[in-house]
Amino acid sequence: MRYTSTRDKNVSVESAQAIAAGISADGGLFVPVDIPKLTLDEIAAMANLSYIERAKRILSLYLTDFTEDELDWCVSGAYGDGKFSSEEVAPLHELREGEEILELWRGPTCAFKDMALQLLPRLMTVAVKKTDGSRETVILVATSGDTGKAALEGFKDVEGTRILVFYPVDGVSPMQKLQMTTQEGSNVAVCAIEGNFDDAQTGVKTIFTDKAIGEKLNDNGMAFSSANSINWGRLVPQIVYYFSAYCDMLKKGKIKAGDKINIVVPTGNFGNILAAYYAYEMGMPVNKLICASNKNRVLTDFFETGVYDVNRDFYTTSSPSMDILISSNLERLLFIAGGCSDEFVRSMMSKLKEDGKYEIPSEVMQKISALFSSGCCDDEGTKRTIKEVFEKYDYLCDTHTAVAVEVYEKYLEASGDNTPTVIASTANPFKFSASVLEAVEPCKGDNLDEFSMVSELAKVTGACCPAQLANLRDKEVRFTGVCNRDSMEKVVFELLGI
Repeated sequence: MRYTSTRDKNVSVESAQAIAAGISADGGLFVPVDIPKLTLDEIAAMANLSYIERAKRILSLYLTDFTEDELDWCVSGAYGDGKFSSEEVAPLHELREGEEILELWRGPTCAFKDMALQLLPRLMTVAVKKTDGSRETVILVATSGDTGKAALEGFKDVEGTRILVFYPVDGVSPMQKLQMTTQEGSNVAVCAIEGNFDDAQTGVKTIFTDKAIGEKLNDNGMAFSSANSINWGRLVPQIVYYFSAYCDMLKKGKIKAGDKINIVVPTGNFGNILAAYYAYEMGMPVNKLICASNKNRVLTDFFETGVYDVNRDFYTTSSPSMDILISSNLERLLFIAGGCSDEFVRSMMSKLKEDGKYEIPSEVMQKISALFSSGCCDDEGTKRTIKEVFEKYDYLCDTHTAVAVEVYEKYLEASGDNTPTVIASTANPFKFSASVLEAVEPCKGDNLDEFSMVSELAKVTGACCPAQLANLRDKEVRFTGVCNRDSMEKVVFELLGI
């Protein structure tokens, strides 16, 4: 299996090189030259396997330069040893007949990012040894909340690595902020940035592709890599849980082999739903991929019009991990839908950089629209959905999952499409206690601090706050720095001591 760049098809590397580098030197994203295929019989055969066995099966198709023993070490270490609160790792919860919630937040940081970021450090360790084991790897991360903590936890004290995380100072929930700023580990650092996630992400990408910065790191025996979903090693593990969900539905008799399903994903950076798209391209029967956005509806508008335009107001919402205007992983979809044309992607990305927007040719948009649907939900809709789902189904969901549920309900009403549906649930509701409590019992959280709201939410709903969140109350805050986008380079060098 070889990988190329979305912006330069002359690039040809193995998966270890793609994972170790994180992003191509030309600024493009690594993509497999050929997407492996699975037959319906091969998919059905995975129904009786464990999550770990399913993961090794899927990953072996993409990481062909990893030995069987190396893959086993990576996957078993990531998903075994009780690291996830469910033996199924990513269990399904039936909300009602034909509507399944895929709980992706059973890991150590209570967010779906654990599904990839418990695995990525191990993949990175192997990849660096295969490429250039003499350099220290510097993981640079921009986060809208969940990626930061999951990456910090995954890479904490991993030999030969350091990890630096930037988050928008006013763009994460109090619980997300505490998770990051209290992070333990001798190789971790966290800094807030004035601005939003797009500012942090643009700053990180700029640092990644600056040759002078790269040379300075090289002179000090270091090299950058990424834990964001721009890194193929972050994205490929996410393909697994969609296959796993399909297999669980087969095993439980919810569908038969070959039956199509819908998949609904709350998304901002487009990585989570892109993983579902790769599963579809591999042969998993999919009817529709439904992209759910919050008030920052840049993706909804794209799917409706074919125009991607970031020249718009930015909103801070109750679903902060989706408060994103520049959806980096959309570039990978454009590459595939555009006939694997690097020239096409370069043209679109150039227009985005220069004008803040681009328009997809109609023939390319037709390919995309045949599979994708979209919708959006504002904070009022999010709040209403949390309350309705709790009261109707006795199920407490977080603000991001509520966006997906609301968008799906609108889709169902408009289309009448009763295809069995999986809704990706991306975070534990206690990560967003203030918003969830306000939805379930308005005014109950007035004048309460974060942990008093956690206690009140547990009391009102009967739900249990995970220990790893409840225990943050007594942890020491280690990181209090704040910078702006122009000073991120300076901060990186200071944190690295060079």
